[in-house]
Amino acid sequence: MRILVINPNTMPEMTALVARVIQPHLPPETTLVPVTGRFGAQYVASRSASAIAAHAALDAFAEHGEGCDGVYLACFGDPGLLALKEIARVPVVGMAEASSRLAAAKAGRFSMVTGGERWGPMLREFVSAIGFGENLAAVETVAPTGADIARDPEGSIAMLAEACRRTAARDGAGAVILGGAGLAGLAAKVQPHVEVPVICSAEAGIRILLDALGKPSEKPESGDLSLPAPVPSTGLSDKLSRLLAQP
Repeated sequence: MRILVINPNTMPEMTALVARVIQPHLPPETTLVPVTGRFGAQYVASRSASAIAAHAALDAFAEHGEGCDGVYLACFGDPGLLALKEIARVPVVGMAEASSRLAAAKAGRFSMVTGGERWGPMLREFVSAIGFGENLAAVETVAPTGADIARDPEGSIAMLAEACRRTAARDGAGAVILGGAGLAGLAAKVQPHVEVPVICSAEAGIRILLDALGKPSEKPESGDLSLPAPVPSTGLSDKLSRLLAQP
């Protein structure tokens, strides 16, 4: 089994971090194909960067998706998630989507803690769009970006734990998601300092994707998320242009 891991920002260190965190959760005979965005922001932290990252995710899928059994979108906020689900014939799962599903199932009401203040409204919109708006208690952002936290993970534990405790007490969250590729693997270190469950978005993503791969469903033949009609394109990579011309 081959899983394409798309990090649609341009930091290969972040791609390697996510791959390292999810590797122990993989069944035998599973191969990861980690891919970093070919263009765009080093770390997605704004709407404009997220829009570009969505294009980068599609570009990466067109370039590397052949022969893969599933796609893991390794960027919290899931830029390009629905477009990937539309164009792919295999399961596609994103970090924010997966962790929202797990948190809602575990606790009903949950919060998200992530780096970068602009993520607040972006994540609230995304969670509402995937049907969990009523479950989201709050998005608690901390000043450092996920990239900053990844550069000093040990030094960020106390700050992240305080943010988790704060939203659990203030907003009534029964679980807290630590969201972001840069925060991958930190939930286990934060959990001893927080009374409610702390969910790692990276681990949630691979768990939900493996579940989907174990219960394959047919690609819709019509309606939303069915393959799009062929369309000629201008200015895209050759492989993405061909994919859109022959989905």
